[in-house]
Amino acid sequence: MILKHLSLLNYKNIKMAEIDFSPKLNCFFGLNGMGKTNFLDAVYYLSFCKSATNSVDSQNIMHDAEFFMIRGNYEDANGSEMDVFCGLKRKHRKVFKRNGKEYKKFSEHIGQIPLVMVSPADSSLIAGGSEERRRFIDLVISQYDKEYLNSLIRYEKALLQRNTLLKAEVPATSEDYDIWEEMMAMYGEAVSRKRKAFIDDFRPHFSSLYSSISADRENVSLEYVSHCNEGDLRDMLRQSRPKDLIMGYSLKGVHKDDLTMLLDGYPIKKEGSQGQNKTYLISLKLAQFKYLKKYGITTPLLLLDDIFDRLDSSRVEQIIKLVAGEDFGQIFITDTDKERFEPILRQLGDKHKVFRVENGEVELYE
Repeated sequence: MILKHLSLLNYKNIKMAEIDFSPKLNCFFGLNGMGKTNFLDAVYYLSFCKSATNSVDSQNIMHDAEFFMIRGNYEDANGSEMDVFCGLKRKHRKVFKRNGKEYKKFSEHIGQIPLVMVSPADSSLIAGGSEERRRFIDLVISQYDKEYLNSLIRYEKALLQRNTLLKAEVPATSEDYDIWEEMMAMYGEAVSRKRKAFIDDFRPHFSSLYSSISADRENVSLEYVSHCNEGDLRDMLRQSRPKDLIMGYSLKGVHKDDLTMLLDGYPIKKEGSQGQNKTYLISLKLAQFKYLKKYGITTPLLLLDDIFDRLDSSRVEQIIKLVAGEDFGQIFITDTDKERFEPILRQLGDKHKVFRVENGEVELYE
């Protein structure tokens, strides 16, 4: 999938922009705080119907403006074109359209334009709670497996209903719990099976990329942790009811799944240096790209947002060589240092475009 043209109005600090992109590499350079990330975030929005950095849609409207608009013109590998539009007015419902037809459910759009974004916010995958790592897994699988996304949505609805019963002032009957626990077990076990299969298949891609970037300096691995690995989820939910009533929420289920991230056999959260942590995260995201390319409907877009700080020069060089290769498709990069990209840009010839960003305005370097 290639993004040929992007139109923006009143998105964050971008008042107006019309950009034609290279089908290979697109670089946005500028000082911090100038709006480089906002251009990548707009591209992200057209894939996931939401911002990567601010989940409150109205807060993505430019100050003192009444609406924002994002429009992207795409072309797939067969040459077919697709127009994606998103618009939001203050105090109105968001409108999302594909080829002029409005979506009834935003989830119907997920996977149509597969995308992988690597950014400093990814540090939460290591430093944050288990919900960050589950979100990573869900974001990958949901882009190519609609059945998984449906099971996850239904599980979360059943979980919400069970938690409502646990907090109710009037005690619920055992039959009331049975209804929602049956749904949690059915859909939760489906989610867990697909998460486990994904990690088993994903792990070699990740390990190989880490070895390539680090020149085999360390060994890495991933372990999937789930209550479903311990037995029947229905039985666990029933047995956990007394504790859950005290806590007011469900202690068992796939909403507690986690991903143990290992470096040389130890949790990287405790052992990794800043450079190792960053290499780990970049390897995870590049493996996500390769996985989506293998199983998705088309080659994903790759967004690299300010990821090269605090990496030694050899690792930066390896990453740039990797993403500039034939295995990767269209790439968007932001950085403050244009000079470090000059050697690879010269090698790419006319297969790149370079943009300068200042105060939300963008212009092409000639």
